Amino acid sequence: MIVSGSSTQALAAELAAVTGESLAPVEFQRFPDGEGMVRVDEVDDHALVVASTVSDEAHIECLQLQDAAREAGASQVTTVLPYMGYARQDRAFEEGEPVSARAVARAISTGTDRILTVNPHEDAVCDYFTVPAEAVDAAGCLANPLPDDLADPLFLSPDEGAIDLARTVADAYGRGDTDYFEKTRHSGTDVEITPSDAAVGDRDVVLVDDIIATGSTMSESVAVLNDRDARSVYVTCVHPLLASNAVLKLSRAGVETIYGTDTIERSVSEVSVAPAIADAL
Repeated sequence: MIVSGSSTQALAAELAAVTGESLAPVEFQRFPDGEGMVRVDEVDDHALVVASTVSDEAHIECLQLQDAAREAGASQVTTVLPYMGYARQDRAFEEGEPVSARAVARAISTGTDRILTVNPHEDAVCDYFTVPAEAVDAAGCLANPLPDDLADPLFLSPDEGAIDLARTVADAYGRGDTDYFEKTRHSGTDVEITPSDAAVGDRDVVLVDDIIATGSTMSESVAVLNDRDARSVYVTCVHPLLASNAVLKLSRAGVETIYGTDTIERSVSEVSVAPAIADAL
């Protein structure tokens, strides 16, 4: 039985449709002091908690859902983190800083028997969980909403680290070249984008990344491609966090369309990762 978090209701419903599992009745409430509470009135022996940890509150809610499922009678709990918050803090960047990915992984591990997380920033974060954990690659589904008639498509990642994502989407699309931008991060906000050597003139370019947070790096990439006479630029990402004015930045940069998945439910969530999750269960 699927136990949905408050921010993953559409994905949980899609996963139920794909797997044939039923959806548990879940209620969410908040006390006057701001503390949250969940209620799970019915659950099978095996509970499948589906919760993207998009905020600190969502992390607490995930822990509560796991515990509530146990209280409701589940003897086995599998936790699906479509989006794992803090996964990019996978190491201490300066002395005295925490490895936040490790801290939250250990906490989530206490209430579950198994973890699945979709396209974490680094697969190595799965090693921080103290129960069996697996990264699910759902990037291929980003090819689904793309137009069938892209002109000499180029699938381009914003840095070398994401080139495998670009290759996955290109393979799923069935044709196209792949390449990446050189990206040098000077600080948390200062990022230098160096154009790749790939010819982009009169080509449809698909930018592929695991997550778009502020949209700053991606919008710079879009602007560079338009300056080099790309025919059109599409932006795709697994996790459309799109904080603050990210959509506005990308639109002003001249992007044709933004496509994301439902790991984080946004207006651009054009495709579901439910089939990929179902295959991994």
